[in-house]
Amino acid sequence: MFLLLLAVLGIILLYRWYRQSQILENLTDKYVFITGCDTGFGNLLAKQLDRRGMKVLAACLTQTGAENLKNETSSRLQTTILDVTDTTNVSSAAEWVSATVGNAGLWGLVNNAGIANVFSPQEWQTKEDFSKVLNVNYLGMVDVTVQLLHLVRKAQGRVVNLSSVAGRLSLLGGGYSPSKFAVETFSDSLRREMREFGVKVSIIEPGGFRTPLTLHIDSYIQNMMKQWGNLPAKTKEDYGEDYYKQCTKALESLINGASSKINKVTDCMEHALTAVHPWTRYSPGWDCKFFHIPVSYLPTFISDYVLYRIGPKRV
Repeated sequence: MFLLLLAVLGIILLYRWYRQSQILENLTDKYVFITGCDTGFGNLLAKQLDRRGMKVLAACLTQTGAENLKNETSSRLQTTILDVTDTTNVSSAAEWVSATVGNAGLWGLVNNAGIANVFSPQEWQTKEDFSKVLNVNYLGMVDVTVQLLHLVRKAQGRVVNLSSVAGRLSLLGGGYSPSKFAVETFSDSLRREMREFGVKVSIIEPGGFRTPLTLHIDSYIQNMMKQWGNLPAKTKEDYGEDYYKQCTKALESLINGASSKINKVTDCMEHALTAVHPWTRYSPGWDCKFFHIPVSYLPTFISDYVLYRIGPKRV
């Protein structure tokens, strides 16, 4: 019986490997639009797809980012300047994409642009702290998707949305995790709606990786220090100085433990765009696979206890 189970498991794993190894042909005919290409995942993905011969349309926030990317890629790659929080800017970018792809349609839309400005207990933050992150990570993504979706439908292509393990398990306060939970639910609904049109939607849920989002640890610490300094005296007394210090140490530990192998994330994005059978969800990163996602499936009282044990506490 044990040998039979091993044989069945082996067949399942072999079939899974076979399915995921099947790659589309004629990739050089396909256009892919990527947001947030100045640095990080978007920048690396644009270079990867360009090397494969795909027609990359890279959206950068700054002119400098666009110029640097152009200098490091082939003449096929085209850039545009895009602030995803500016609807007028998004509309202009959508018109540019439409004119560029023509009747071919848009094979791939990668919503990669994102920010993280503050990580601290919810009570220390303001509405503006939350809205700043949500406007980029969620509402900006929605705006870009809605305005470009008809081009993706035309190509019966792919939508790839960058979420995070923070969209499965909330570890720190602030707008980042809510924005990623919102990305998850938007993507799930979109995937079901687009099935009828032959469009496939994939979600990328990375663990901790070293990108410009995580490298500027000093700015996060300074933001937390500023928030702590602005709290009413009674609130600071309730939490205590030791709690504040533990929050900064927890944030430093989380960021310093991030992996430098960001290609693990862009490889997942590339697979979602080029595979015959893309996955619904990709979870790159060992921390994601062996801690965050397993804990997210635990009964709430158990996951709460686990996170409480490793989180900051009042002395």
